[in-house]
Amino acid sequence: MNKITKLIILLIQIAFLTNVSSQTFQRNLLYDGNNRQYVLHIPANYTGSSNVPLLFVFHGGGGIANQFMAQTTDMRPMADTAGFILVYPQAAVDPTDGSNSWLHKSPTTHNDVYFIETLIDSLSNEYLIDNNRVYACGYSEGGIFSYELGCRLNNRIAAFASVSGSMLTDSFRSSYYNLPICSPSHPTAVMLIPGTADSSPHSSYSGLDPYYMSVDDITNYWSSYNNTNSNPSVFQVSNTNTNDGSTVERRIWENGTNCVTTQELKVIGGGHDWPGSFGNMDIDASTEIWNFVSQYNMNGLISCSTNSIQNQIINNELLIYPNPVTDGILNIELTQNNPIEIRSLDGKLMWKSSDSFNGTKTTIQTQTWASGIYFVYSNEHSVRRLIISE
Repeated sequence: MNKITKLIILLIQIAFLTNVSSQTFQRNLLYDGNNRQYVLHIPANYTGSSNVPLLFVFHGGGGIANQFMAQTTDMRPMADTAGFILVYPQAAVDPTDGSNSWLHKSPTTHNDVYFIETLIDSLSNEYLIDNNRVYACGYSEGGIFSYELGCRLNNRIAAFASVSGSMLTDSFRSSYYNLPICSPSHPTAVMLIPGTADSSPHSSYSGLDPYYMSVDDITNYWSSYNNTNSNPSVFQVSNTNTNDGSTVERRIWENGTNCVTTQELKVIGGGHDWPGSFGNMDIDASTEIWNFVSQYNMNGLISCSTNSIQNQIINNELLIYPNPVTDGILNIELTQNNPIEIRSLDGKLMWKSSDSFNGTKTTIQTQTWASGIYFVYSNEHSVRRLIISE
């Protein structure tokens, strides 16, 4: 790449960061003697009057944070709509090989788990962060690092997701990186989006013994830790794009402690991809991740009841029952007149309240709906899960 091309790319990136929104900033944080960089996006509706969630998005090995945001995972419109603060941290240069990396080898002293912890504290001092709703996700090595946060910064991470990135074995983590073993401290919702044809050694579906865990080993680890059902519920995602060479199967390990789940979006025939941006186009990984993690806080599923999940109440305003639906009849009650939508896992609108909906009880016939997982949206409230089991 010549100097003129590099200059053009740099100018485009600068314009991208400064022109899209005054809410997006290139920031620096002095940590461990290094000037660490990150891209910060404050949602347009942030007022500083109430706590908001925080989502970290990690680029792959050798990547650049603002390029990753601009070219692959621009979640800023989603952040503006849902009202969460969005951060794209920049990995440090690993002096052992000169690459931008989240996983630094001995004798390098960088430990980016603590950098992220410091960044959470720094942002919490500047903005009203809901520290019960801090989330992480990443691609490739950034996905591996998301597992590291789930393992080693679990007391700060409510839920996380990994796209095309595996999980280190404890033996490799210890012997090669000189890091402690995975030791989560609370039931933790996990989403993974792997491709069965991913040829990268650090994200192969079958793993790479003794370094990287297979997808089956990963789901077994987290479903066991979360005390979910042993076997997943399996749903086929609609193959809306028949030209991408892949299909998607949704696998959900349910009924974990505090209603936590482990979920795999298995991209059959998929490679080292970020679905929705490149590779599989039947799902949008960014949307899937936010819809998943946003259901949880440090105590598990936000709507989880200690007695039963038959009834789910959102801020004392929305009641849906029975849940699961087994007889084709769903009841919705509202104490306030808020719009309601119900969508399938692949985003299809199944039901929407009319403008004349007066906030009292309504009954919905679901006999023609396929068995599976649906999401209920109420105004500005977080998405809630509905199960149809005909």
